[in-house]
Amino acid sequence: MMPWLYSALGLVILLLAGDALVRGAVNLSLRLGVPALIVSLTIVAFGTSAPELLIAISAVHEGADGIALGNVVGSNTANILLVLGIPALMRALHTSECSTRKNYMFMLGASFLFIGLAFCGTFTILSGLILLAALSGVLGVAFYEARVHRRNGKDCACEDDLEEIEEADPDMPYWRVCTYLLLGLIGLPLGADLLVDNATIIARMYGISETVIGLTLVAVGTSLPELATTVMAALRRQADVALGNVIGSNMFNLLAIIGIATFVGPISVDPEFLEFDLWVMLAASLLLIPFVFFKQDITRIWGVILSALYLAYMAVLF
Repeated sequence: MMPWLYSALGLVILLLAGDALVRGAVNLSLRLGVPALIVSLTIVAFGTSAPELLIAISAVHEGADGIALGNVVGSNTANILLVLGIPALMRALHTSECSTRKNYMFMLGASFLFIGLAFCGTFTILSGLILLAALSGVLGVAFYEARVHRRNGKDCACEDDLEEIEEADPDMPYWRVCTYLLLGLIGLPLGADLLVDNATIIARMYGISETVIGLTLVAVGTSLPELATTVMAALRRQADVALGNVIGSNMFNLLAIIGIATFVGPISVDPEFLEFDLWVMLAASLLLIPFVFFKQDITRIWGVILSALYLAYMAVLF
């Protein structure tokens, strides 16, 4: 039981540390006068993906490439089928009112780029640079649009982007900001090491591949922050937050997590990914087309379908 308990402890530490890092970074940026939209597009996106990043780096360092890739691919699949499916069971998401076409196309482009690089057999530093260059392009477009909005006097809406983050306070004392940052910076590597080490032990103990552990236990665990955000967005009838959260998180996972992890070492691609899991991730991404392009709401029926598809995927994996 101890590896399971240590894995759970590592996951809890990761989630708490990631939350602390986001709070500290956001409030430090606000104290320094950085626009809220820029904060939400960079620091918040990076902070909420910090658990996945630290797990990927730790896994590559430990030689557990399956956990590193499984975490990214599994998290993206879970973000669509589970993170959108469960809130829709509680209350329909009125995605027909959302305008996310551009970001969705960026996400699809990132998915195809990631799959194409995966077929090379190994993610090398060159692969990482290509992924990070694509991320820089996406962020560059976002920064340009933010500047256009500010020039047109529309910056007031930017502050709303931080409403979903608890304790976003431009007047927060520096000692409190530093405390959050310190807790996050200490907790993230500690939690990642605990989770990866013990998830690897569990995989070997029960004869389960590291890839499956990464696609299930680790992926679902690191998708919990996105699930919590989406549930709250559904309850507050903020479908744009829910859908935007999933699309942004998936894009950042594909381009940044593996891109940065390749600087620790090359990441070999298990043939199972090429035969099945990458295509499941892509198919899940394509399921968003009716909601993005045809103004369909994610109703309770869709919630049942998405959740059932995820359970079926888990059954196939095991």
